[in-house]
Amino acid sequence: MRIWLTGYRSYELNIFKDSDPKVEVIKNTLKECLIQQMADGLDWVLAGGQLGIEQWGLEAATELKNDYPELKSALMQPYQEFEKNWRADKQSKFQALKAAVSFSASVSQTPYNNPQQLRNWQNFMLTHTEGALLVYDPEYEGKAKYAYSAIKKFQETHDYTLTLVDMDWLETSARDFFERKNENDLQ
Repeated sequence: MRIWLTGYRSYELNIFKDSDPKVEVIKNTLKECLIQQMADGLDWVLAGGQLGIEQWGLEAATELKNDYPELKSALMQPYQEFEKNWRADKQSKFQALKAAVSFSASVSQTPYNNPQQLRNWQNFMLTHTEGALLVYDPEYEGKAKYAYSAIKKFQETHDYTLTLVDMDWLETSARDFFERKNENDLQ
């Protein structure tokens, strides 16, 4: 089973540094979701490499490989030179992630030249996965609303699962995560 992992961009969550504690909570939440889905047959995680949920999700999947060597990850860029206009530190992180995943490729073989490339990428992700893990809350719109809409439309004619991690889920995960962390620190 393959899933498309996507969601909010880092800035949409007011996260501007990897050292922000929210990143650790999000990655932990994603790991828990991936472990649960592996019990249902998950073996590939596909993501596009956007700053935020997609990169943290691929990092989480890569970190899980130590305990779950059967789990594979793919960085599927919408187009060539995807990270070209990012700051140097973000480009370096992207290149390191690209080297860490099981597979990496671009859906479009040219640099960005029109919005159709993004629609083609979205279609590729939908047709090459059996479900999606989406960190998104319809009450708090962001760019992930496009993926959410595409998934909902795709579900009208296809058997396609959607695991939606909304703000309530993230808040509960954060509370549980910090309770466990505090208990461990006291021991």
